[in-house]
Amino acid sequence: MADSMAQVSRSRDLDKLLLRHGHLVGPNFEPGPDLRDDLREYASVLVVGAGGLGCELLKDLALSGFRNLEVIDMDRIEVSNLNRQFLFRLGDVGKPKAEVAAKRVMERVAGVNIVPHFCRIEDKELDFYNDFSIIVLGLDSIEARSYINTVACGFLGPLIPHRVRLKRHMTTWQALRPKYNSDDNPREETIKPMVDGGTEGFKGHVRVIVPGVTPCFECTIWLFPPQVKFPLCTLAETPRTAAHCIEYAHLIKWDEVHSGKTFDPDNPEHMQWVYSEAVKRAELFGIPGVTYSLTQGVVKNIIPAIASTNAIISAACALETLKIASACSKTLSNYLTYNGVEGLHTKVTEFVKDKDCLVCGPGVLMEMATLVTLREFISLLEDHPKLLLSRASVTHRGKNLYMQAPPVLEEMTRSNLDLPLFDLMDKVPKDVVHVTGTTSKSDKKASSLRKLRIVFKGVDGVTDMDTAGGA
Repeated sequence: MADSMAQVSRSRDLDKLLLRHGHLVGPNFEPGPDLRDDLREYASVLVVGAGGLGCELLKDLALSGFRNLEVIDMDRIEVSNLNRQFLFRLGDVGKPKAEVAAKRVMERVAGVNIVPHFCRIEDKELDFYNDFSIIVLGLDSIEARSYINTVACGFLGPLIPHRVRLKRHMTTWQALRPKYNSDDNPREETIKPMVDGGTEGFKGHVRVIVPGVTPCFECTIWLFPPQVKFPLCTLAETPRTAAHCIEYAHLIKWDEVHSGKTFDPDNPEHMQWVYSEAVKRAELFGIPGVTYSLTQGVVKNIIPAIASTNAIISAACALETLKIASACSKTLSNYLTYNGVEGLHTKVTEFVKDKDCLVCGPGVLMEMATLVTLREFISLLEDHPKLLLSRASVTHRGKNLYMQAPPVLEEMTRSNLDLPLFDLMDKVPKDVVHVTGTTSKSDKKASSLRKLRIVFKGVDGVTDMDTAGGA
């Protein structure tokens, strides 16, 4: 009985938005019970992150009428999470966040189905992300945001198959066909909208990213301040703070002791080793304050979070997700900032798309001879000034041309390395390929996914216009 009454209450609130017209609705908004039913049946939303913001997002989306939700997170629950990640209890410590969060929301919200994924976001195939109507980000990492952004932008173009979309309802941005040149106009159904939320203490942001239409994450990467860096001489000779001791253990001591072994910040044993060494360093110089929690924060650049800020930002993200899925109102254009440090201040800023963006633009243009092998092509990626991509894996129209990992896929695709790329791409004059590899930024390696427009020289059908708008 209680569940039935709660269901009626949620439908009543949702019906106020979906069953009647308004001055702010999208041009293709069709009010009525069919829209509400389609939202429940056809809209599929992926929540990336099940931490403080992710917990709020799952709850808000489930209460906003979405029934098909999935969540991905690679972390396990820690005691320090319990003060703000309200879906978790003391008995959940050590369990995967995604699995516990999904279970708790399904226990409280009747009819919702949440599929958890306990893994790294890089572990999923690209088709996994293509299966969702909307991707909502509840992350605290610039690198993770950048990766999901490149994945979503990689679906742009006339070649990626449409998989999931609401049955009959098109939102405002879907009427805007982004145009890169006369032959490379992405289809509307290849646009994968994202809603990104982020918090830091009493501050937060919400942004709507429509690849090919609005600026993507990479277009406005300058919004994020550079990470604090300590001079190595200070770390090695005159440490003054607990953070100095931690970074000494992380950046200097680790390499001295573990020559050639890569530090993994997500490996508890590695983190414990850094913490122990930082404690020794702090005791040597009489510096207080080194804790395991602080060690995690310094090494992983963890941003402090407050439950109330997460709740506010999550509510805004859920509303934007609902507007994108139903066109019941115009979406945010396109970046909202919230500041609750002194009083309350919110502001919406409309940023402009970078037409030369490597991620959401038409792709990096590469002109190739038809005899260039896949091995030679991968080698060229390492020296390309706009890519500098090492250990690249290559896919074409969803087909793996060469995969660096796992070993079984590497062995299966190894024979392609000595074949001409032109042949592997079915001898088409021009097409799009996606490459995933490793890039180095500020002495740190990160996964990167890029879209490339390949044009084969001397093939019938390729004209000078084919290179318009390329990098």
